Amino acid sequence: MAEITAAMVKDLREKTGVGMMDCKAALAATKGDMDAAVDWLRAKGLAKAAKKSTRVAAEGLVGLATGDKSAALVEVNSETDFVARNEKFQAMVTEIAKLALGTGGNLEKLKTAKYPGSPHAVAEYVAEMVATIGENMTVRRAAALSVGNGAVGTYMHNQIAPGLGKIGVLVALESTGKQEELKAFGRMLAMHVAATNPVALDLAGVPAETLAREKAILEEKNAGKPANVMEKIVASGLKSYAKENCLLEQMYVHDGAKTVTQALGEAAAKAGAPIRIAGFVRMQLGEGIEKGGDDFAAEVAKAAGL
Repeated sequence: MAEITAAMVKDLREKTGVGMMDCKAALAATKGDMDAAVDWLRAKGLAKAAKKSTRVAAEGLVGLATGDKSAALVEVNSETDFVARNEKFQAMVTEIAKLALGTGGNLEKLKTAKYPGSPHAVAEYVAEMVATIGENMTVRRAAALSVGNGAVGTYMHNQIAPGLGKIGVLVALESTGKQEELKAFGRMLAMHVAATNPVALDLAGVPAETLAREKAILEEKNAGKPANVMEKIVASGLKSYAKENCLLEQMYVHDGAKTVTQALGEAAAKAGAPIRIAGFVRMQLGEGIEKGGDDFAAEVAKAAGL
């Protein structure tokens, strides 16, 4: 029997887009014959996934899983919203979210984690689902937050099933206060994050390139002003930016008369201990994916057999 090398598996994977374990099995079944291995994968329906892998998958679901003092989010994409309503797809996203909790939100570890009830890793299991359902699918993102003391507040917007929806949010609250108060406030704060989409916790957490761009805009708008005046204008402008985009400075959506910082103080009083926001994650389905425009004329022509 021919020796199946890592290079051969890699080559077959690149040719077909199929997972490594399936590529290895195909090469073993065909005694290392590359062309025969491709045919073997096609016969199994797995190579179909490779043809679909270039199609844009911007629909799907965000999945949420929670632990004792931790929570995780995943984004699993499909080509159409129709698939997102498929119970088998929903079950898959739920299981992948649970695995993300165990892998600490590390995407690469998640993809190589063993899928429950299957001999395959997550990436290979998704490839099987592509062949079964007939649409391109990808596990695009994963994130997790945990606390030593406190709670992780969660919220799922546009929820279509428990823990599955379009926008998922995690907010980690460090505190020794009452758990029920922390969980209640954490959920409210997660809802706030879903609605306002803050860039960072405070101005210090805003990416340097974003701050530089804001400063450049302010300077361009006020070109010609004396240096000392410009300095004040920039400082004032960044303060306004923080009020709109930094979580602690934003007006609290549940009570427009107070900021999030003020709401945090009130929640701490109810919990009986100080609360620190240790981090937050907002994951919106399809965020940043460029969807190709539909060519209606081409679709009509194709349907008419032209």
